[in-house]
Amino acid sequence: MTLTVTILGRPNVGKSTLFNRLVGRKTALVDDQPGVTRDRREGMASIGDMKFRIFDTAGLDDAKKESLEARMSEQSVMAAREADLVFFVIDARVGITPIDRMFAEKIRKFGKPVRLIANKAEARMAEAGVMDSYSLGFGEPIAVSAEHGEGIEGIYDAVADFLPDVEEAAAEETEEEEMARPLRLAIIGQPNAGKSTLVNTMLGEERMLTGPEAGITRDAIATDWSWQGREIKLWDTAGIRRKSRVTGKIEKLAVSDALRAIRFADCVVVLIDASMVIERQDLALSDLVATEGRAVVLALSKWDLVEDKQKKLAEVHSDLEDVLPEIRGVPVVTLSSKQERGIDRLMKAVFEAVDRWSARITTSQLNRWLEAALARNPPPAPSGRRIKIRYATQASSRPPTFAVFGNQLSKMPDSYKRYLMNTLRKDFDLAGVPIRFSLRGGKNPFNKDK
Repeated sequence: MTLTVTILGRPNVGKSTLFNRLVGRKTALVDDQPGVTRDRREGMASIGDMKFRIFDTAGLDDAKKESLEARMSEQSVMAAREADLVFFVIDARVGITPIDRMFAEKIRKFGKPVRLIANKAEARMAEAGVMDSYSLGFGEPIAVSAEHGEGIEGIYDAVADFLPDVEEAAAEETEEEEMARPLRLAIIGQPNAGKSTLVNTMLGEERMLTGPEAGITRDAIATDWSWQGREIKLWDTAGIRRKSRVTGKIEKLAVSDALRAIRFADCVVVLIDASMVIERQDLALSDLVATEGRAVVLALSKWDLVEDKQKKLAEVHSDLEDVLPEIRGVPVVTLSSKQERGIDRLMKAVFEAVDRWSARITTSQLNRWLEAALARNPPPAPSGRRIKIRYATQASSRPPTFAVFGNQLSKMPDSYKRYLMNTLRKDFDLAGVPIRFSLRGGKNPFNKDK
């Protein structure tokens, strides 16, 4: 068990900046515009030898029911209920506002221990705000500047009071549990494809903010999850539109965060709204994942809304053949988050894709395959001199990467590379896996200059 801390406060007091400072990297989006954070983001905070789990939140808001702001506020309340300790953050430069006082009353009703954080305290004008914060009734405020890293030692002392019991419980965890790395799974897609709804269905709770509005998710939110005993780090990401349509600083930051999640993932599920016309951008996202060398699974969401299911599947497979020949055989899974159907099929496809992505082929197997492939279709002879391939070996996995040795390999046409890749994919059951070839020319032992 690990101590859990939730950061609360009104919008734009620096909650995400404090979260980034404690986690040690810029994982939460930060901007002067209020309301950038929408979902609650989880991370592991580290101050010296101290580590604890921390939630960044959208903050509390007095908004109309069913509005986006109200749903954002409810996510913050849920994070507070899970917390062992609450950091209530105020802007020391502005001082205590009526909204701060109203939120203080809400936080008090949670019945959780609270430590008051007076952020942006680096300026002289902040001194009055720090003194004024005593009136909230949460004891002595901890004056910090999250942006400049000042006052963090005060947070260390505040958290230390709650750690002994937690550390004693944590000592009971086995070494195997600490060493095992969870599978890293990212869910990507265009806006409103149903990514957050799918993640909520997988988790069995309303963990991610959802709604009819497009672009609700902004940060790439990571959540720990377990499926049939397998530990998973699950990422929900912002919708990725065509580059020419991405406008505004916030959307650019959100897309950048989603792309970073792809690069760190083992497998990426590309979610497509099957109730709409499938766009080229949907398949382009699959190509993007393959280019990054990640395992790919294509998932068709909102399948309950599709009338002619066989026709839709045929269209998808046809488009895949036309647009993504390099990852031929990528698995396609249908699901309905609303009806809670298809999750088992999806996860089975994910783990099978990861197994293929991690595959190792012995050098002897590989060269027997290569000999047969060359016999069926010999390499071409550009400029009248035939390309000669001597042997191949697997250089690495994840994705499968092969070193091919021979002469004239720099002149090998792309069509012949695709022939080798597709044959290799078929013969070793690497369907849907991005494959890398490293072509290495032979050296002339009699040429001493080289």
